[in-house]
Amino acid sequence: MKALLVLDDPRRAQAFVDYLSELGLHCELTQDDNGHVHIWLVDEARFEEAHREAKRFLAEPFHPRYQEASWKRGDSHARFADGPPQRGWASDLLRQTGPVNLLVLLACLLVYGLSWLGLPMFGVLSFPPRLDGLLGAEFWRVFTPALMHFSLMHLVFNLFWWWYLGGMVERRLGSSKLLVLLLVAAVLPNLLQFWASGPRFGGLSGVVYALLAYVWFSGRLNPARGIGLPDGMAVFMVVWLVLGFADLLGTPVANMAHLGGALIGLLQAWLDNRRRAAY
Repeated sequence: MKALLVLDDPRRAQAFVDYLSELGLHCELTQDDNGHVHIWLVDEARFEEAHREAKRFLAEPFHPRYQEASWKRGDSHARFADGPPQRGWASDLLRQTGPVNLLVLLACLLVYGLSWLGLPMFGVLSFPPRLDGLLGAEFWRVFTPALMHFSLMHLVFNLFWWWYLGGMVERRLGSSKLLVLLLVAAVLPNLLQFWASGPRFGGLSGVVYALLAYVWFSGRLNPARGIGLPDGMAVFMVVWLVLGFADLLGTPVANMAHLGGALIGLLQAWLDNRRRAAY
């Protein structure tokens, strides 16, 4: 058997397996201690065909063809001997995150809260007025603008996607992978945004764009990694970029940071896929 896909939703996984069964692609399901469902292809010789179907499933996981396949079998429930234990919403929330994800989320909330109380966080964390300011003791200010947010909506929007996408990457690929993406997708887009508009910018948006691009492209290149997003999310990312550059969003936007983050995410996904293919 060969690993094909990893999903969070047992019913969705079973629907996909039922659909594959109709195509003669027989799979088995296993479930780990964290509740993740692993889909294993029995006939490894047909992996390329199954891989194409996995890509199509990730692009449109709610297509009726999958639910219809389960209905034909008369049961839409995942067939496990022991299902995952029931948890409360707080436990489920924490289960979707990891140490790096949670630490950055709390840091952003802390910075916003201290700013709301009147503390001069912008002066402490913002990008320095000149690049040579990064060569001294305050080198960390090349990163810290990512922790600042200038409105509640800005904060909530960025933190939701950071929690969702960052948690997905950290649970599946490890804390080190998320940490690398965080640092690279904060530092390089911050430098790019400074070059474009000066030091008055902030927010986790560049990192969020990097994660959106990384998760989407990784799912397209290799669904077996267990991360992915529908193609509609990639369309949303491009449309939002275009609206920002066209100045149609009605608020100042760090467009170069967004673009830089997206390019970093795409490049990192491509590099990771090449490394995996080399082994």
